[in-house]
Amino acid sequence: MIKTVAIVSLSSGIIGESFVQHEVELGVKRLETMGLNIRFMPHARHGLAYVKDHPEDRAADLLAAFRDPKIDMIFCAIGGDDTYRLLPFLFDRDELRQAVSRKVFLGFSDTTINHFMLHKVGLNTFYGQSFLSDVCELGPDMLPYTQKYFQELIQTGMIQKITPSDTWYEERASFGPDQIGVPRKVHPDRGFELLQGSPVFSGSILGGCIDSMFDFFDGGRYADMPVLCQKYRLFPSVEDWEGKILLLESSEEKMSPANYQKALVYLKKTGVFGAVSGVLVGKPMDEAYDREYRQALTEVIDNPRLPIVCNINIGHAAPRCIIPFGVPAQVDAEKQQILFMN
Repeated sequence: MIKTVAIVSLSSGIIGESFVQHEVELGVKRLETMGLNIRFMPHARHGLAYVKDHPEDRAADLLAAFRDPKIDMIFCAIGGDDTYRLLPFLFDRDELRQAVSRKVFLGFSDTTINHFMLHKVGLNTFYGQSFLSDVCELGPDMLPYTQKYFQELIQTGMIQKITPSDTWYEERASFGPDQIGVPRKVHPDRGFELLQGSPVFSGSILGGCIDSMFDFFDGGRYADMPVLCQKYRLFPSVEDWEGKILLLESSEEKMSPANYQKALVYLKKTGVFGAVSGVLVGKPMDEAYDREYRQALTEVIDNPRLPIVCNINIGHAAPRCIIPFGVPAQVDAEKQQILFMN
């Protein structure tokens, strides 16, 4: 059972800003109600500008959290867009490999890059939720589906089975103090949807936010990101992808269908679609471009035998489950479940 949770800001330092303190206070109270001890790592609340300018301190916080035997879980405050800048401070002298220990690591969005870093040094991680986005939910409580998986993780250190949410929620237009206690707009959901291929397939899962994976290969956002990712061989080799299941989910930026297709082309050139046993696709936020993304998937992958299951409640569309990376999994779209053999 997890007792002490360290909160890290590996991308954005937003939890240090005054305009989100009403959310942070909500989140801290909820974690304490669950019986958890909360440790904000030294630089996690230094604010947007400081965290942006000091990737070395972000890296130091991550390393310190792994080295501290009293910390059971490392929980990302939120995503962002430049955690790749931690690479030199984690890998130049093999710092991350030497520091890493068997703790729970949870985050999503830009944290995709951190998941790949930890995969590189052999740590299985958990994808799908963050402190500010989920525990600090402004409604009366955490979203029930989200809370179910978070509590399973902190109580058992693992996730046994994922089933679909009956509902999905629109993103809030405002996150101000006036939204405390205000529920989100809710809609019925449709469950896991088989786009093509066999409804049953197996393999350990790896992947994350397709926007972040796009930036592995395209320097439009940060010109040095593809250079650094290649230098440190961050994207797994095609041999590493063999037999795995690729997870793809899209961000709140609601990537244009043209860029989504371009991202898939980048991935195809790595050979990943020829290596994996299947693809899981997260529900897009507010269902933006859902039909166009599916069309791009079938067109670019161009292999109707490769299973693709869409509308997984993971990533930027609320609510969110938690997906273990690196653990043998079986996807069954007919039974509407993903089982994990921990």
